Amino acid sequence: MNPVRSLLQVFGSRKMATLLFLGFSSGLPLLLIGNTLKAWMTLEKVDLAAIGWFSLASLPYSLKFLWSPFLDRFSLPFLGRRRGWLIVMQLALTVAIAFMAFQQPKEALKLLAINAIVIAFLSATQDIAVDAYRTDILEKLEMGAGAAVFILGYRIALLVAGALALILADRMPWSSVYLFMAGTMLLGIFATLLAPEPEEISPPASLFDAVVLPFGEFFQRSGVIKALLILAFITLYKLGDALLSNMTTPFLLQIGFTKTDIGTIQVGMGLIATIVGALAGGSILSRIGINRSLWLFGILQAVSNFAYLFLAYAGKNYQAMVLAINIEQFCGGLGTAAFVAFLMSLCNQKFSATQYALLSSLMAVSRDILAAPGGAIAQSTGWPLFFLITIVAAVPGLLLLPVFAPWNPQLVDLPRPGLEEEKEDIWGTK
Repeated sequence: MNPVRSLLQVFGSRKMATLLFLGFSSGLPLLLIGNTLKAWMTLEKVDLAAIGWFSLASLPYSLKFLWSPFLDRFSLPFLGRRRGWLIVMQLALTVAIAFMAFQQPKEALKLLAINAIVIAFLSATQDIAVDAYRTDILEKLEMGAGAAVFILGYRIALLVAGALALILADRMPWSSVYLFMAGTMLLGIFATLLAPEPEEISPPASLFDAVVLPFGEFFQRSGVIKALLILAFITLYKLGDALLSNMTTPFLLQIGFTKTDIGTIQVGMGLIATIVGALAGGSILSRIGINRSLWLFGILQAVSNFAYLFLAYAGKNYQAMVLAINIEQFCGGLGTAAFVAFLMSLCNQKFSATQYALLSSLMAVSRDILAAPGGAIAQSTGWPLFFLITIVAAVPGLLLLPVFAPWNPQLVDLPRPGLEEEKEDIWGTK
């Protein structure tokens, strides 16, 4: 079959349209209780210490694995096992975000904090359901495209909830901004209503099974040693990228770039580079498979950090800055597409909500905990050596690849537990 026609068939499917809007719905609440809310609080003259503590409102995103078994075990009496939870969370999020419009940050800070925590909990629960839905609905050869399209929708939501919200706040009251943002949740609601239903899989027999069996099934399927190495790989694969991303803004400010420079290039052009990288990664992954993509994109992800090493020596050079940001963000998008597809491939449909929540929490360990000492390392080593360390930090994850993702000639190289073989081979590989 013609590969271009095959790609169009995958990317142009009803599944991909659904995942685009579900990605948007998933990404929208994040900045509305994050940087956008902090901008509103700053303009309302809220104490800086209180603004800093508001970061804790996002804690439900890191703890979502605690209640993910509940979504695996229980189904709502409408729209199926995954879409029922999705529609309830999206409707609740619409109301909760709209309720932010009636808050007074300076006068009622506690009520604002409660509202933000409620949004974070509902959003984290929506993420559990949407990650499980994405895992359940995609066939093996669609995983790369599905991950890429979802990331595209998510990133568009970050632009809307971040840049667009701040632009609108210059022209209308913050209450109107949050009401408008609540209205955009309708995109996700319509997508859920029109989404195709995954193949029906029997849920765990009890809540105890929903908590215990996902662990046992994963370790039994892979073997204890191999499973532990996979978990180590998940934690380490993007460590170099996380270390770098954690310190790029302080680095750019220290070498003389302005906040406007950083906002325009890093947030604007860098976001576009990430989206292009994710889409390109999805297309390439659909042709060469998950194993080879993890190798190729992981190496590119590590090597791309040399662009910042060059910038550290070049100093305040706009051409070098543009080049460094775009190379690093593009390669980061490639790596993210392969990584998300890999996480989906590890999940059994019966426990996909719990297993994906647990695996993605390990990914957050690298981003939020292991990368935290980045500032102290940069301060003690200087920027050039720090960027070399970020490259070295990517190596341990790559060294684990031969154990469970060997470079081999098979196009489809990871099994989909809980799924039967595809009924149709749209790529003509059989």
